[in-house]
Formats: sequence, C-alpha cells, structure tokens
Amino acid sequence: MEKTKTVHLMLAAFLTLIFWSPLAFAHCDGLDGPVVAAARKALDTGNVNLVLMWVQKADETEIKAAFEKTLAVRKLNKQAQDLADMYFFETLVRVHRAGEGAPYTGLKPAGRDLGPAIPAGDKAIETRSPEALLQLLTSEVRQGLHTRFHEAVEKSNYSKEDIEAGRAFVKAYVEYIHYVEQLYAAAKRPAGGHMHEGETMSANEHQH
Repeated sequence: MEKTKTVHLMLAAFLTLIFWSPLAFAHCDGLDGPVVAAARKALDTGNVNLVLMWVQKADETEIKAAFEKTLAVRKLNKQAQDLADMYFFETLVRVHRAGEGAPYTGLKPAGRDLGPAIPAGDKAIETRSPEALLQLLTSEVRQGLHTRFHEAVEKSNYSKEDIEAGRAFVKAYVEYIHYVEQLYAAAKRPAGGHMHEGETMSANEHQH
C-alpha cells in the first residue's frame, strides 16, 4: 500500500511538471493538437458544440459567430474552404489560450516532436488505461531522483581542505534538493491551465 501511494505521488508530481512545461503549451496550438482536431470535426458535422468546451462561456458568442462565417465561406470552393478553416482554427486556438491565460503565437505545424509524455498521456485517455503512462513517468522520476541522489552522496565524501571538491558537492547537493523540492511542490500544486512561457516558480519555491 505504501509503495502504491509513493508511485501515485511521483506520478502526480511528474504530470504536473509536464503540463506546466512549455511543451504543454505547444500541444494545444498545433495543427494536430486536440483543439484543431475538435474544430475539424465541428466543421465536418456542422456542430459547433464540439468546440465550445475548449473556450470559456463568455467567449461562446465569438466562436459561434466565427463558426457560422466559416461554414458560409467554405461552401464556395476548395480554396475558400481551406482559408476559412484556417481562420476558424486560428480563432478557436487564440480564444482558447486567452481563456487559459496563455499567449497566442500562431498555429504550429503538425508532426512536431512533443517528447514521449504528451503522446503517452493522450494514448492513456484513448485506451482508458494509465498503466503505460504510469510506467513511463515513474521510471523517469525514479531515474532522475536516483541520479541526483547518488551524485550528491558520492561527492559528499570530500576532504575539508579541498575547497573545489566542496564546491562540487554543493553544486550536486543543490541540484538534488531542487529536484526533490520541485517534485514535492508540483505534487501539492493544484492543477491549472496554461502557464506563461518563462513564468517562474512562486517565491516559496526558492532557490538555494
């Protein structure tokens, strides 16, 4: 039971770190991301409700208006359809990100390397099973912790007369403690929306 609790804590911490990272920002503004995927389905079916969940209630009117304009224009010809669809994708993603407090910097191309975690997270939802995701995340957390821990322990056995060796220990110790501190803080932090690129941690997540 205690082992299971520890694994779940590690998973929660790592998930939080992932979804507050810059890669998470890129996921929703990609042409192959979930927001544009919902937009494609909405346009194909003529059902705007398929995208309204991606925006705040206060923004529904703007999205509905953009949707109706897009449907009208895309009937003209293939070129008009492509242009209208892109207009709707951009509008939807921009409004979605604004509602989450994130900047909009344009749609990103499909096929970008998002690393293993985000695709695994999506796959877990699709398969209704978190087991593969859990294995991936706990493996990364365990490896990261063990690496920093053993380096700090190894460098702690230095001669008190060797100042440079002492500094090497301090560097390894600080990296280890920061890693532990950030994992714990991430596990305790409530899940939120997008974090602005470059936004730093709160003051109580201090640096040594």
